[in-house]
Amino acid sequence: MVARPDLRRRSAAVPTITGTPWQQPSEHQLRGMRTDATLDMGWGRLVFGQTFTTLYGIVAALHAEEDGRRDICIYPPDPQVLVGLAPDELFIDPSYVLRLDLHRYRPRRELIDDVFVRTVTCSDDLAASARLHAAAGMVPGDRATMWRHHSGRTVTHLVAENRRTGDVVGAVTGVDHVAAFGCPERGASLWCPAVDGQAAPPGTGEALVRVLAERYLARGRAYLDLSVLHDNGPALALYRTLGFRQVPVVCVKRKNPINAPLFAAAPPGLEELDVHARILADEALRRGIRVEVTDAAFGELRLTLGGRTVLTRESLSELTTAVAMSRCDDERVTRRVMARAGVRVAHGVEVTDGDATAAEALLREVGEVVVKPARGEQGRGVTVGVRDQPGLHRALDSARRHCPDVLVEERVPGLDLRVVVIDHRVVAAAVRRPAEIVGDGTRDVSTLIRETSRRRERTTSGESRIPLDDTTRDVVTAAGWRMDDVPAAGTCIQVRRTADLHTGGTITDVTDRLHPTIAEAAVRASRAIGIPVTGLDFLVPDLDGPEHVFVAADARPGLADHEPRPAAARFLDLLFPETRRR
Repeated sequence: MVARPDLRRRSAAVPTITGTPWQQPSEHQLRGMRTDATLDMGWGRLVFGQTFTTLYGIVAALHAEEDGRRDICIYPPDPQVLVGLAPDELFIDPSYVLRLDLHRYRPRRELIDDVFVRTVTCSDDLAASARLHAAAGMVPGDRATMWRHHSGRTVTHLVAENRRTGDVVGAVTGVDHVAAFGCPERGASLWCPAVDGQAAPPGTGEALVRVLAERYLARGRAYLDLSVLHDNGPALALYRTLGFRQVPVVCVKRKNPINAPLFAAAPPGLEELDVHARILADEALRRGIRVEVTDAAFGELRLTLGGRTVLTRESLSELTTAVAMSRCDDERVTRRVMARAGVRVAHGVEVTDGDATAAEALLREVGEVVVKPARGEQGRGVTVGVRDQPGLHRALDSARRHCPDVLVEERVPGLDLRVVVIDHRVVAAAVRRPAEIVGDGTRDVSTLIRETSRRRERTTSGESRIPLDDTTRDVVTAAGWRMDDVPAAGTCIQVRRTADLHTGGTITDVTDRLHPTIAEAAVRASRAIGIPVTGLDFLVPDLDGPEHVFVAADARPGLADHEPRPAAARFLDLLFPETRRR
């Protein structure tokens, strides 16, 4: 946080154009204000409606929007008339405009722990901001344009660092209206707030807003405006707590594919979908594909374009044959297919009819094994790191609860790598890591697990949570801790052995680092299975090296886990190639 600014009351007696219902401003109000003002933000242009002499000029400005960008007209006069001039092209954004009167602002009494807010200083900061914006569903800004903002005072880009890790976990942009177009109201506005829900300390969003407000207060600005969707409850609660109030201002946008969710009617059941089906429904709606939610709990959609209809269940579609799906479903079959295709698999044996002789021999030979059901998903019944016969038999019993046939494989050391292949092309790659907790010196292991699990649930829409079960307790004990121990601040403790997201694991994108040899093996594997969409799991000792061991193939990979990689877009390209963006 920055030092406290001068809090002496400032006069609010400035010309009012944007804070009341629209009326034609006087010549005195417009004196010194640039006309027809727009500002390139990198992700699109801000069109300042109050500076335009005619509504037709605003229509022309919005009509000039470039592909893949999102222009926003704020403070338009007579917005209903403006939209009426081009109803097929424009719409009123379903957002509130909130205003913080800076002469009423009061800083926080205490600093927010573990958060440091600063100005962007390098290209890496802009890249981190772009990742945050893409993950939040915003249009990432052009780095060159955003970097040019540093040469003036019109646009300010701030980032929030996690003090413990040094990672950029939040971003926000401010616009000084005085510098932009000579605003007689001495206003400013806030845009593109984004926070990493998984890695950002609590209070990161508040810290970003406060620092920006304090900077504009120090410049003598009168207010800070922002636009927030009407149904964004958490953001509205934060802004109102900080003193923002609603003003009678609207934003007008173009009806482009990016904005489709804001003006296209949502089909019934859309809100009930999980994140993996929802990301596909949203992408289809953006492309003008009709979406029918046929079974929300099952993630099933009927997608229709013209005279063709495709039924999907998340990333599984009618294009995946029953034979291909059965090859993924039974890991014994998958292993044989991979071996014939020349993809290395871990040494393993099959346990049937309760005869564990071969499994015991494998354990003695390799020293450590992985036990898993021959058929299953989401890591259920999988035990990693079995080192003795009693543990082996417990793991076998656990696996048999999910499938009578069990696979026992040597444990190959390395990173858990998921590669998503669509239409036999690599779309995304990510390293998955087991769930862990970080001590704070005050709470015990059990409490930390519960709180970390709740946070994972919130950031994954309930998909990911850490079970507080015997497996978790065993992993904690093996790490040398008890559930009632209080770890020192900063101490990391792994609490699960498997990296499955459904048991609290985390995922980190490594697509740009994927070795060509592993990418080629993934494509070869997808062709061998004969499947159009799959998630292939490998163990790799070194991310930058070619060595790999195949683990499993998923016929229904969660595409939402790999945002902002265009996994959902590539899936819709496969289903409806005529909608592919050129």
